Amino acid sequence: MLKVLLVDDEPFIVQGLSMLLDWEKEGCVIAATAQNGREALEYLRTNRVDLIIADIRMPEMTGLELLETIRREQISDAYFVILSGYSEFSYAQQAIHYSCMDYVLKPVEREVLAEIISKAANMSATEVQRQEDKQEMERAYLARNVISLLLGKHDGMNLEYVTGHMCLSGGVRYIDIQLAEALDPEEVEDMEMRSLQRKLYQSCREFLKEDESHCILDVSSEGNIYDVGLIYCDRMAVQKGCSEKGYLEKLLDHLSAALKHKPVMLVGKRVADISAISKSYGTACMLNSLQAFHDRKSIYFYEEEIQVNSSGILLCKAEIDNLISAIGQNDKARIYAAVDRMYGELRRVGAMGETINLNINYLLFQLIHAATEQDDCVNQEEILHRISESVFEEGAKRGSRIHLARFACEYAEYLAQLRKNVSRGVLALIEQEVREHFAENLTLRDLGQKYYINNVYLGQVFRKKYDQSFKDYLNHYRIEQAARLLVCTDDKIYKIAEDVGYKNTDYFINKFIAAKGCTPSKFRKQSAKTGEKKAE
Repeated sequence: MLKVLLVDDEPFIVQGLSMLLDWEKEGCVIAATAQNGREALEYLRTNRVDLIIADIRMPEMTGLELLETIRREQISDAYFVILSGYSEFSYAQQAIHYSCMDYVLKPVEREVLAEIISKAANMSATEVQRQEDKQEMERAYLARNVISLLLGKHDGMNLEYVTGHMCLSGGVRYIDIQLAEALDPEEVEDMEMRSLQRKLYQSCREFLKEDESHCILDVSSEGNIYDVGLIYCDRMAVQKGCSEKGYLEKLLDHLSAALKHKPVMLVGKRVADISAISKSYGTACMLNSLQAFHDRKSIYFYEEEIQVNSSGILLCKAEIDNLISAIGQNDKARIYAAVDRMYGELRRVGAMGETINLNINYLLFQLIHAATEQDDCVNQEEILHRISESVFEEGAKRGSRIHLARFACEYAEYLAQLRKNVSRGVLALIEQEVREHFAENLTLRDLGQKYYINNVYLGQVFRKKYDQSFKDYLNHYRIEQAARLLVCTDDKIYKIAEDVGYKNTDYFINKFIAAKGCTPSKFRKQSAKTGEKKAE
C-alpha cells in the first residue's frame, strides 16, 4: 500500500482529507500527519513514504520550502502534491521545478483526490517495474562477466566489472548446485525441470540476501543439466559466524526445505581470489563426472574427493589399457579378469586413496574418449555419470572391484549400442509404442529395458532427433489425441482425460491449456462453431 504523509497547519484540513476518502480501499494508508514543513522534514529523515500532500503556506517551513529541501538533500523521492488557496502561476512554476506531481487548489474535491491517488499508484507501479527490469538486466550482465571468468575467457574489463559488483574476499570457490539425483531430467518434463531450477535459483538468492549477485542461473551449457552456480568466498561464512562447511550445510538445509528435494553441491577447488575462479570451476566439472564413483552425499568437496599426492603416484597403465580393450570388445570374461589384475597390481604396490583415484580417473577419461570415437554428438559427461549410477546398489562401496566390473560390463554394452547405431530403428519402434500405447504409463526406463538399450542414451538420442524430452513428446501426442476426441465425440472431459492417459483431470486441463491456449470445453465449442460455418 502507498504510505501517505499529510502536512497542514490547520487540523480541520488534515481531518477533512483523512475522511474524504476510504484510503485503504484506494490502496493507501496515512502513515503520519505534520503541522508544518519542519515537522514533516524531521519525520522524513527517519521514515519512508510514497506520497506527500502538503499545504503551500505554513509557519516555520512552507510546503514549497519542504519540497525544495527534500529534493536538494535527497531526503525523499516521494511523489509530492501541493495544496493551495492561491492559483498564482509563480507558485505552480516553482513546484514543477522541484518535481512536484500536482498542484491542487483548495477546497479539495473527493474526485480530484482519488485521481491523485490513482496517478501516484500508477506511477509507483511503473517505477517499481522499471527498477526491477533494470536490476534484472544488471544481474544478467554480471552473470555474463562471471561466466567469462569461469571459462577462462576474460580480460581486465570482465574482471573489473565482477570485482566492482560483488563483495569478495580471499578464499574463493565455484560451487555447482544441482537438482536432486532422484529427479531424472528425461522422465520429468522440461518445463517442470526449468521451474524447479528457477525455484532453486530464487531460494538460493533468498538465503544469500545482500550477496544474491553471487548466484548465477544457467552456468552449464548442457541442455539437460539444470543447475545454479555459486561464487563463494570466506567472508560469507564469517558473517554467519560459522565454518565454510557449516555455511554450505545451512544453505543446503534452506534449499531442501524450499524445494522438498535435497540438491547436490559440487564444491570446486579453493583458489586465492576471483581471478583464478576458472581453476575452481574446472574442478567442480570434474566432480560432476566422477561423483558417482564416490560415496553418495549431498556436498562433494574437491579436496576430499580427489586427493593429490605431491610425492608422486603410480599409474597402472598396462592393466587399465587391457581393461579398456576388453570393454571395447564387449568380452565380459576378459573384463572381470582385467579388473582383477588391475586391483591386484594396486594391492601389490600398496596403493592408497590418491593412487586409486588417479587410476580410476585415467580409466574414466579413456572410456569417454572411446565413446566419443563412436558418436561425437553424445553428451559424454552426462552419459558416463548416469550409466555409472545405474549399476550401483544401495550400500555398495564406491570404487570396489565388483562395482567397477559391473560398470565396465554396462559400459561395454553401451559402446556396442553406439557402434551398431541401433537408435535409428529403435526410435521408430518407440514412435509406434507411443501411437499404440500412449494412454499407458510409458517411460524411457521401461522402453529401454524392452528394447535392450540404456535408457539414458535413449533419452539423449530421442532429444537430439525431436528437440524435446520423451515426456514432452508423449504429452504432446496425448493432447493431440484429446483434441481429436473433443471434436469427434460427446464424451465428458474426465473420460477423455482418462482415455488419453491422464488420471488427474485438473492436470489434464492445465496441460491442454498450455498446449492449445484454451480449456477443453472452449476448444470443443470453438471447433463446433468452425464446423457449422464450413457447413454453411
